[in-house]
Amino acid sequence: MGSGRPATDAVTSARMSRQKRVGTAPEIALRRELHRRGCRYFVDRAPLTGLRRRADLVFPRRRVAVYVDGCFWHSCPQHATSPRNNAQWWADKLAGNVVRDRDTDARLIAAGWQVVRIWEHEDAVTAADRVLAALADR
Repeated sequence: MGSGRPATDAVTSARMSRQKRVGTAPEIALRRELHRRGCRYFVDRAPLTGLRRRADLVFPRRRVAVYVDGCFWHSCPQHATSPRNNAQWWADKLAGNVVRDRDTDARLIAAGWQVVRIWEHEDAVTAADRVLAALADR
């Protein structure tokens, strides 16, 4: 009985437990760049009431939600990796993350929001340009 997670060695478990969910270096770089340009936003907030999926940055008046997606966790086309240990469990987990991301996007778009997805490897200045373009569209 348990969470359905496979057994993991202590070193891997310790490394995974140190992974930040909020306030990663790419998020902070983007937030600093947007703040430097005069943008104000909410951090780690659910854009829609009742939707338990939190965006990294939310501009509620403009209805723009920004997600800074990790290359591993969200299966980046350029940098995704597949763990060898517990390969099928990880493949299912990561595929489920992508399905959930697309579902989140669809729900937000249906509710009138614009979604901006940024990969963690993207340059903060370029990413900020994309966010500002989305805000300008609103």
